[in-house]
Amino acid sequence: MRTHATLTERRSPWVVFARHDDPWLSTETDELQRQGGRVIRLNGEELRDPQALFATFARQLGFPPYFGHNWDALVDCLHDWHGHGGDSRDAAILIDRADGLLGAEFLGCFVSVLCQAAWRANLQLDADGIPAEDTPPFTLHFTFLLTATPPAAFTTAAATGMDVAVTQEENRLTATLTGPDWPDTAPRA
Repeated sequence: MRTHATLTERRSPWVVFARHDDPWLSTETDELQRQGGRVIRLNGEELRDPQALFATFARQLGFPPYFGHNWDALVDCLHDWHGHGGDSRDAAILIDRADGLLGAEFLGCFVSVLCQAAWRANLQLDADGIPAEDTPPFTLHFTFLLTATPPAAFTTAAATGMDVAVTQEENRLTATLTGPDWPDTAPRA
């Protein structure tokens, strides 16, 4: 059963496209911070090509020097973030001024990568879907914040990502993983 988008729970949807002034956002970020989580903001204008995107994530999130600056490495570093110097708090990563990403050829891949990283972090599963024994799960969600573009405009581009399913939810577009490789398992207590 699908429920509303959240930034405070370890469940899908993993990626949300929303207007920057959506009241849902302030409610969710306030609750996440009240629960001890953190909100990290990235500038979407710095993510216009893959190399700039990798450099921005590495710099803003403090990835280790061995970060490979590629899509697989981004999934790994986001999933293992707490293991290489990130603190253990839950997190929401907000991408401000994300309108310009609509025309990016890599957008579908980027959304898929973010969904994969969130799926692994929230459920603390390895790439084969096996629970990690030594690392606790943490809440990780991503939100693209839009100023002039309606979220629905991203539907086709976001859905081109591998195993990505998108849904229009109120005035938001949500993305999650679909298929047998990505079971939407309820988090373990």
